[in-house]
Amino acid sequence: MTPPETIFPTDLFEEGRRAMPLQPGAMLLGGFASPGADALLADLHRVAEVAPFRKMVTPGGWQMSVAMTNCGSLGWMTDRTGYRYDALDPWTGNPWPEMPETFRCLAERAAEVAGYARFDPDSCLMNRYEPGSRLSLHQDRNERDFDAPIVSVSLGLAATFLWGGATRSGKPMRVRLFHGDVVVWGGPARLTFHGVDTLRGSVSLAGEFRYNLTFRAAR
Repeated sequence: MTPPETIFPTDLFEEGRRAMPLQPGAMLLGGFASPGADALLADLHRVAEVAPFRKMVTPGGWQMSVAMTNCGSLGWMTDRTGYRYDALDPWTGNPWPEMPETFRCLAERAAEVAGYARFDPDSCLMNRYEPGSRLSLHQDRNERDFDAPIVSVSLGLAATFLWGGATRSGKPMRVRLFHGDVVVWGGPARLTFHGVDTLRGSVSLAGEFRYNLTFRAAR
């Protein structure tokens, strides 16, 4: 069943946002990444120096509005041949940069707080949104199995996260995400359709972009 459209107020007290369930298996951890956000951004930029952000092309030939890159032993890719994970960056022919320890520790801690112990991510898809970009409703289903959760970290500009249901039809729940927020989903929520509405805004403490770190166990 697709959840009804809901807009979470942007002025919720911090305590009320620290562990907000979205549905069974999915949780918003408000501000969870905030204490280490500067270190995360510094490592993000170091990764992007080696594997630059780029706008990939879908199998249908459409260029995505969100710029992407990866770190970890596997990187998520899309081009005219399809969606997949690959150990090599096609731009450089080299392995993707190693996942920073700041990334890994945050993802493991967030997963454990959300009820998913022993999360061992091997891939981090890094998305860079600029005002006007968006990500349509989709499932994360290119991983080999769906036992591990997805951990998604928001940095920079605020965005409206679209949390749907088991199908793409119906109105999704609209969840306002801020700098340092983390969303974790797995179990019965693992294949929930989700996306990001068209980004609005100008400049945040982290600059003019919204960055999203999405951790997966892809192997």
